[in-house]
Amino acid sequence: MKKFIETIKNIWSIKELRDKITYTLILLLVFRAGSSLVLPGVDSQLLEKGANDSNSLFGLINTYTGGAFNQASIFALGIMPYITASIIVQLLGFAVPYFQRLQQKEGESGRKKLNQITRILTLLITVVQGSAYLTYIQSMGVVNPAMGTFMFWLCNSIILATGTIFCMWLGERITDRGIGNGTSLIIMTGIIAALPSAFAFELQSQLSSGGLILFVFEIIILFIIIIASILIVQGVRKIPIQFAKRMVGRGSGSMPMNTDRDYIPLKVNAAGVMPIIFAQAITFLPLTAIQFLSGDQAAGSSGILQTLADSYGFWHNLITFILVVVFTYIYTALIVNPQNYAEYLKRSNAFIPGIKPGEDTEEYIDNTTTRITLPGSIFLGIITILPAIAVIFGVNTNFARFFGGSSILILVGVVLDTLAMIESYLLMKKYDGLVKSGKIEGRSSTGGLASPIQ
Repeated sequence: MKKFIETIKNIWSIKELRDKITYTLILLLVFRAGSSLVLPGVDSQLLEKGANDSNSLFGLINTYTGGAFNQASIFALGIMPYITASIIVQLLGFAVPYFQRLQQKEGESGRKKLNQITRILTLLITVVQGSAYLTYIQSMGVVNPAMGTFMFWLCNSIILATGTIFCMWLGERITDRGIGNGTSLIIMTGIIAALPSAFAFELQSQLSSGGLILFVFEIIILFIIIIASILIVQGVRKIPIQFAKRMVGRGSGSMPMNTDRDYIPLKVNAAGVMPIIFAQAITFLPLTAIQFLSGDQAAGSSGILQTLADSYGFWHNLITFILVVVFTYIYTALIVNPQNYAEYLKRSNAFIPGIKPGEDTEEYIDNTTTRITLPGSIFLGIITILPAIAVIFGVNTNFARFFGGSSILILVGVVLDTLAMIESYLLMKKYDGLVKSGKIEGRSSTGGLASPIQ
């Protein structure tokens, strides 16, 4: 405890770091304050009664927006349209030559163009999603009839678009002047906002049933899951590389000398949380479709659809697991390009010991990536279905969400990234780091040779 207090004092004694942390916290508070402001014309009491199930596509969006989606807040869409636009631009970078050129060859000017394209696409997506969201809100019967339909749609479409752009601006300001990645911190803030209430409800329910020991056991399991998530987020397979010999000295007295060996870090979980998000979005579609159906239609819907819609059922979770594994391989294949690595090594006059440059190097990296992706994909699949397993064992649905899924990976990844930045500030100022031994590495901290495709 004494070392922890000393570390906090060291962090606070660095003015630049103190200002960045304070600035970040203020902007995050602004985001949370805006998440509680309800759209004009919406009856918040009626809206609360018709809140979405947490195990649906809408519930997934509500998780990332910190409850703003269910509250019909001015930040109801949050930063999600910007995330969607960023993913689309990133995928276009793998398939469209123009975007490939912007990402890899045009440097800073290319990044500025991509940022501009992402912002424009964010606005377009916000308009589409905002219109669909307002239609959904009207279908719930929570809109004040005194406000005309057209006026409700027009005013709130502008407000939702403004709210999303403002959230995007907050994220960029945090990234530029604060500590950590602003967009990731906003998502993390939205996810963690539900943790205190879920924790308190679970504790109260366990105490009322006399299951305090069971609650302690749940916390231990949660701690183990967090440790496992940290290991998978930081896990890398280091492929050793060696640079060609260079001559030291002149004339006949010169002698060959090897530079120090370096390595290529291939991440065990290169795909991050994207496979989980894609898989959950697909498997939640049947449940979302049933929610839109009337009572008679829902009762007469296909038995297969009803089975797939059961978030805690065997088939729903089996399909989710398989989709996560498949999407992990697909997304890893998109972002890890062995050809780029092979060309980079060739340009750097480096090679993998025992492997011929060129096609052999490309094949070796491809095979290694395929092998290490298997345990990573299986772990992601397991972590995705853990909340359903927790619910089966009696954990309430809100608290069970923190036992796995994208929530836990986002929390772990963002915290590691932020701590890594704080660690660098402490070491720069000649202070001890956050830990006496070991090293804190964020998702983007790979060590060794920098990836040629980053």
